[in-house]
Amino acid sequence: MIDFLRGQVAYVETEYVVLDVQGVGYRVFCPNPYVFPAKGQDTITVFTHHHVREDAQLLFGFPTREELRLFRKLIEVSGIGPRVALGILSGGNPDGVIAAIHNENIAFLTKLPGIGKKTAQRMILDLKDKLEGLGGATLFNPISADVSELDDVNVTPGWPEAREALKALGYTDTELDRVWAKLKDQLKPDDEVDTLMKKALKLLYAG
Repeated sequence: MIDFLRGQVAYVETEYVVLDVQGVGYRVFCPNPYVFPAKGQDTITVFTHHHVREDAQLLFGFPTREELRLFRKLIEVSGIGPRVALGILSGGNPDGVIAAIHNENIAFLTKLPGIGKKTAQRMILDLKDKLEGLGGATLFNPISADVSELDDVNVTPGWPEAREALKALGYTDTELDRVWAKLKDQLKPDDEVDTLMKKALKLLYAG
């Protein structure tokens, strides 16, 4: 079991980073690869889940151990595999997901990539009492408080949710307004929240 990797970012792709650990490049799939430092800048630690299946061994990585713990809780739910769990974490910040589970906010959960009503109900049933110490339990996150914002016809449907998740990562309104001005003409009508976040993070990462 690989618990974490420490090294420098060799390069960043839409779905993963390649981490150079003493000359060995590890491909690590992440919710938001562009949150990691630029190529070769700093030595970083990525907390990993080593997923083994018949045809492949995959690494899923996270900037904090708490996010890794939430990922592992999510994949315990029937119907949620590693890829769907990554989509959940990239589609809404972890505190927002935890708050929605604690508040039984099915409307919010079903806006996350790959989550239908039955899976949202299973998430609440299976995880509501298992998320102590992971944050978000007592706060009703703004992105779950008013799902009607997602229906604003003046913007891409998933952008308000993606924007709030990016703010939770530390980006300012000014930075996000600037990115939106560049991003809005490049989007497809069916772009989901995780896709919007990855495209926005790529622009933020590029400066």
